[in-house]
Amino acid sequence: MMRLKNQVAIVTGASSGNGRAIALAFAAEGARVVCSDLKREAREGGYEADIKSATDSVITERGGQAMFVKADASKAGDVETLVRRAVEAWGRLDIMVNNAGVFTGLKTIVDETEEDYDFTMAVNAKGVWLGCKFAISQMLKQEPRGDGVRGRIINIASIGGLVGLAQEPAYCASKGAVVNLTRQLALDFAPHKINVNAICPGFLATAMVRPFLEDSALKAALEALTPWPRVGTAQDVAKIATYLASDDAEWATGAMFTVDGGFTAR
Repeated sequence: MMRLKNQVAIVTGASSGNGRAIALAFAAEGARVVCSDLKREAREGGYEADIKSATDSVITERGGQAMFVKADASKAGDVETLVRRAVEAWGRLDIMVNNAGVFTGLKTIVDETEEDYDFTMAVNAKGVWLGCKFAISQMLKQEPRGDGVRGRIINIASIGGLVGLAQEPAYCASKGAVVNLTRQLALDFAPHKINVNAICPGFLATAMVRPFLEDSALKAALEALTPWPRVGTAQDVAKIATYLASDDAEWATGAMFTVDGGFTAR
């Protein structure tokens, strides 16, 4: 049985990494997926087997329903249009995954620039705020599904939103904002049956993390810090996202789901 059959989902940052894996997983469970990103093509350096094909193309080739909408997650007009396009195409919005994110590299706050900070906060924090704002506004207007649920929000945070990570001041600040925004929205919209949860991934094999994994010393350090004896994958995140998007998670809201191989359990 498909857990997300005929539900409409938006996934930001869907061209690569976690977003791509989540979009593909949702489609495999029957969702109609709006894939959004700045570029339709996957980011170079990723670990996807079918990296030469756009995410929405992979979904349609597999018999699913998907479309691509170009949008900058940090711009209100783009995000508002993104939600509107989903509703115009398929009538409603059931699931919003705020996944788009950036990382500007390892630096202490002494060397990190104001531009680094502003860019990181604009995408990672404001982008999630905007995605929640316009998705929830739509969910409040539409009729609930048969189970009374109006919609589900899944924010992709990070272990960097729960603990400090060395030389990542702006990144940790931005993801910490996502974590507490998730908790706040869960309180406001639980009475309306809108779930708001966050996933906090650890170190994963994605294009963003590839420079760390290709440096033997850094790779060894990451593996030493992770109790589970392997680096994570985008599919590990997608599996949790699929659960949170499904009816199995109906009573879960305001929660931070760590997918980190035990990193934060120390």
